[in-house]
Amino acid sequence: MSPAVVTESRSNAMAHAAISTPSFHWHCRHTWRRASINTAWCLTGCAAGDFGTIAFFQFFGIAWPAMAIMALATMNGILTSIALETFILSRQMVLRTAFKTAIGMSLISMIAMESAMNAVDWLLTGGAMLTWWVMPIMLAAGFLAPLPYNYWRLKALGRACH
Repeated sequence: MSPAVVTESRSNAMAHAAISTPSFHWHCRHTWRRASINTAWCLTGCAAGDFGTIAFFQFFGIAWPAMAIMALATMNGILTSIALETFILSRQMVLRTAFKTAIGMSLISMIAMESAMNAVDWLLTGGAMLTWWVMPIMLAAGFLAPLPYNYWRLKALGRACH
C-alpha cells in the first residue's frame, strides 16, 4: 500500500472511531449550547450578506436571473460570515490565525447554512425574494442545517471556531 493510501485509511478510521467511540454521544447539553452559539454567530454573518444581496436586487429592481442572484447571495453570505468570525476571533488570536480558523472550521457550516436558506427561499417564493414571512423560515433552516455538524466537531474533535 502506498503511504497516501495508508494515511487516508488511518484518517478515515480515526474519523469513524471518533463517531463510534463510547465517549461520543448526542446528549451533552453544554456542547449543544456551545454549538448553538457558534451556529448563531455564523448565521448572523451569513444572513447579513445573503439578505443584503437579495434585498439590493429586489429593492433596486435589477433584473438578474434568480439563480444568479442566489449564487451571489451565497458567496456574499459566506464572505460576510468569514469577516464576522474573523473579527470575533481576532480578539482571541492574531488576525492571520483568526482568518485561517474562520475559514477552516466554518466553511462547511456556512455552505450548509447558505444552501438551506436559499433552498427555502426558492421553494417558498419561487426565486430570490425576501418577504416578511419567508425570512424567519429561512433563518430557522439556516440554523438547523449545520447544527449537528457543529455539535459533532465540538464533541468528537474538540474543534470550534469561537
